[in-house]
Amino acid sequence: MQTVIGLPKIAGNPNKLAELILQPVAGIPLLLRTVLTASRAGADDVVLICPESLTDEPVQRFLQEMRDKYGMQIKVLCVSNFDPRASSSWTELKPELNDQFLWIPWNWVTTKQFLTNLPLLDMDSVDWARPACVAMHEVNRDAISSFLLRAEGIAVTSPKSIARAERFLVAHSGKVLDGVHTSFNRRLCRPFVRWLSHTSITPNAVTFGGVLVSVLSALAFAHGSYWYSLLGGVLFYIAGLFDEMDGMLARVKFAESPWGTWLESLADGVSYILLFGGITIGLYRRYGRIAIWIGVALLIGAVLALVTTSLQRRLATTADRPSEYRGRIYQLLEKDSGNWISRSARQLEFFVRRGVLIHYVFLFTLIGALPVLFCLAVLGSHLTWILTLYFNRRFFTHSARSGATPNASTFKEAL
Repeated sequence: MQTVIGLPKIAGNPNKLAELILQPVAGIPLLLRTVLTASRAGADDVVLICPESLTDEPVQRFLQEMRDKYGMQIKVLCVSNFDPRASSSWTELKPELNDQFLWIPWNWVTTKQFLTNLPLLDMDSVDWARPACVAMHEVNRDAISSFLLRAEGIAVTSPKSIARAERFLVAHSGKVLDGVHTSFNRRLCRPFVRWLSHTSITPNAVTFGGVLVSVLSALAFAHGSYWYSLLGGVLFYIAGLFDEMDGMLARVKFAESPWGTWLESLADGVSYILLFGGITIGLYRRYGRIAIWIGVALLIGAVLALVTTSLQRRLATTADRPSEYRGRIYQLLEKDSGNWISRSARQLEFFVRRGVLIHYVFLFTLIGALPVLFCLAVLGSHLTWILTLYFNRRFFTHSARSGATPNASTFKEAL
């Protein structure tokens, strides 16, 4: 998809435009954010329309960064007087443009989901102050819905609008599959994510920070008393917020990576094991040896669940897109909804998400029902790995047969 971005001409001070396009929004220069958002939305051909008065230095520096850091090639067209509302401007550029393209104002801050599935409009129907999917030819108006989808976002025109744009980005840094509990967690995280976006702290560093808080939570649970256990529940909730923040920060700063997704999944598994290990020690101090036996059963179930879900992620997604795992499994379960096991698993999956579990851990600890949660966790962990093996066989048997035979190396890579 071709994307066209037009820079305005600012009379009297050519360097002023360079300052505007390079001003940071959530730690990313404005024009760079615009181009990367278009790339995330599927743009593979970016045309940048520049006024001739703009000096070559900022443009060349920007293009060099796009090539070196992101591997993107951008075509630059220098035009003396470009006005998107004037048909003569488009007539001049027509040899360089596709018959259909995505138009994005240079200062429009948005996310990729608001740039996809925009209706196709002809030149006369476009609001040039907002993103639009534009056709150089005439579009059949009867085919255009009376309710046109509009790309939400913020036009950056002042320092105040930058603050609004950053709040908009953080507010929309979640996922479509987020539930009510996760959405609530993300609301708590928004101020911290916005602050982190202005620092050099990476999403992976936030992930490791969450693991550290999980260690403190396990130590508190291991003490065994009610108040220490309650402190452990609060710390585990905070660790869960770290788990939300690393993904939000990665999406806001375009720092998503397959390694980051795998690291986040591994950190979740480690956090579960630390949690249940601490609870086991704490309950042993209160109830004796039976807690150890239940804890061993829980540890075995948790490790098996971690291994089998890691293998399922490898089967359900490609190595460069592990973040699509949950959506892929949901699609398969919905398609197989005629099977009562698939239908039940789709409903029960909600309860094992970490964003939900942190609420239940705190609640059960608060009401003094930690042993009940302990027993439910044993049942849930073993049910998880059994169902995961079942669905691996049901959904991915053909893929597994066509690939290599699993061995010790395969299990090591999955872990």
